[in-house]
Amino acid sequence: MKKITLVTIVLCLFGASVFAGGYQVRLQGHRQTAMGLVGVSLFGDASNLFYNPAGLSKMNTKWSIMAGASGIFSTTAFGLKNSVYQTTTDNPVGSPFFLYGACMVSEKLGVGLGVYTPFGSSAKWNDDWVGSHLIQNISMKVFFIQPTVSYKFSDLISVGAGFVIASGSVELNRTTSYGTPTTVGAVNLEGSTISYGYNVGVTITPNEEWSIGVDYRSKVAMKMEEGDANFKLPTSVESIIPSKNYFDAELPLPANLDIGVAYKANDKLTLALELNYVFWGVYDSLKFEFKEKPELLNSSNPREYRNTMIFRVGGEYIINDLLIVRAGFYYDPTPTNSDYFTPETPSLNTYGFSAGLTIKPTEKFAIDISYLHLETQTSTRSYSPEYFTGTYSGRTMIPGLGVSYNF
Repeated sequence: MKKITLVTIVLCLFGASVFAGGYQVRLQGHRQTAMGLVGVSLFGDASNLFYNPAGLSKMNTKWSIMAGASGIFSTTAFGLKNSVYQTTTDNPVGSPFFLYGACMVSEKLGVGLGVYTPFGSSAKWNDDWVGSHLIQNISMKVFFIQPTVSYKFSDLISVGAGFVIASGSVELNRTTSYGTPTTVGAVNLEGSTISYGYNVGVTITPNEEWSIGVDYRSKVAMKMEEGDANFKLPTSVESIIPSKNYFDAELPLPANLDIGVAYKANDKLTLALELNYVFWGVYDSLKFEFKEKPELLNSSNPREYRNTMIFRVGGEYIINDLLIVRAGFYYDPTPTNSDYFTPETPSLNTYGFSAGLTIKPTEKFAIDISYLHLETQTSTRSYSPEYFTGTYSGRTMIPGLGVSYNF
């Protein structure tokens, strides 16, 4: 039995994607989502915990409490090269959420605490699809807990920093084949881990019309130790591969550098422009180390992601005291390498179109609604180690709902 046949059962533990741009999810505030996911130059409430902690010391009220969630309805279509074979995913609904609380301790000092989900994935292919040896289904969840502090030195400049506690878990299922003629087996991989990072930012407001924001969210190395690997094996290989095993692996959650500017054209209209530089280059390879049979199962698998720049633009218009409307657009290039493109990471060049509104029944209470629509460019991609080539396309619909109370 060739080693490559054995290690293919674990080539793609992590790295799944809800939508384009790798496995990152920026749905951390419905105002920002509706404006094309811009946010680094905006301030005024507790959502700055994620987008730019410097804005916490520029809140308009003493207290700000926010909660919200989104539903991710995504589908990826696949057509095998030189074949009439076609299929689509049957993904479960993703549900990223956020919960923020912030307080102005004094006129210059703001503090807050946030719990949110900036990375995650769910992907499910049909049971009998042609790529089941690469991936059958996967679910990855990452939760961030972030205590944050912000200080306003003057009306011109504010700074902020947050400490991140990251908790992540993953479950993956796939089939695998053994020998000739082929005998099909299966593998289930599960594990969890905790890691740490930080979020720092600066907000500059030279006057009442303009605001400039810079935010840096650090890389978080999710190192998984002694994850569970359970194999459903044919009798012919039970003596070679243990049915119960443990593995170590690491998934880097990339750093982000966000730079943006917002312009308040008048009392009703605000426009914003933002650039997000994502350090995807840290995801160069995926390595696995097994407790049992390491000489047979240990592997280092190329990914060779590249850093990407995302361009975003958005705006909001205050119709009256009851209603605010928003819209936005962005282009998100895929970080993946076209020669190491696996079907558990169907990340393609993507156009994002967004809209939303805020309804304010009272001065303190608000209901936020957002909708994000993603369309990917159809592309032919390969996973060269397995000679697996096909054409991918995708569509994602993401409605969101949240509430806030500022007092």
